[in-house]
Amino acid sequence: MKKSSLLYQGHGSLRITTCEGRVIYIDPYAGAGYEPAADLILITHGHGDHTGTHLIKGRNPGCRTVTWEDALKDGKHQAFDFDFVKVEAVEAGYNRNHDVTQCVGFVLSLTDGVTVYVSGDTSTTKQMPELAGKSIDYAFFCCDGIYNMDIDEASRCAALVNAKHSTPYHMAPGKLFDLSRAEKFRAEGRLIIAPGEEIELNK
Repeated sequence: MKKSSLLYQGHGSLRITTCEGRVIYIDPYAGAGYEPAADLILITHGHGDHTGTHLIKGRNPGCRTVTWEDALKDGKHQAFDFDFVKVEAVEAGYNRNHDVTQCVGFVLSLTDGVTVYVSGDTSTTKQMPELAGKSIDYAFFCCDGIYNMDIDEASRCAALVNAKHSTPYHMAPGKLFDLSRAEKFRAEGRLIIAPGEEIELNK
């Protein structure tokens, strides 16, 4: 079976292609790579740099968009079970720019066993220590230090989550990427991914 893969498009935008060939976009906005038709679109919150769904060229039959409003109902984080991925909404926010009742992160469990955590826009959450129990393979931490936590706090969050691979993203407003900031991110299993780079996801 073909391996799942992840394309980092830049800023907070990711595209995952599952081992079945299904396409998941997370917070579309930045970079390129929006040609494959979507099977699932995940939106962590309502800010304009996370909601560029118009960039996605097409949607396959049955494509679903799951927004923060779908993912957080009556104060409870929701889970969604698709035949190619399980998606669990988790806490995000905890800063003056991002209300915990209006933002989520996501944990994706692919059918090949790979798990991916996407923080969305956030500072440290109360739930992060619990995520360590999920044995996450790939984790993405925002770290712009202006609207969200900075590099040092993101590094501490990476230690809490304890993923196999931890990647800084969403690191500089108005820029796809900032290598100098990324290199200051400290984590066991640090994995720096440049915009336009696609990696194979391994368990």
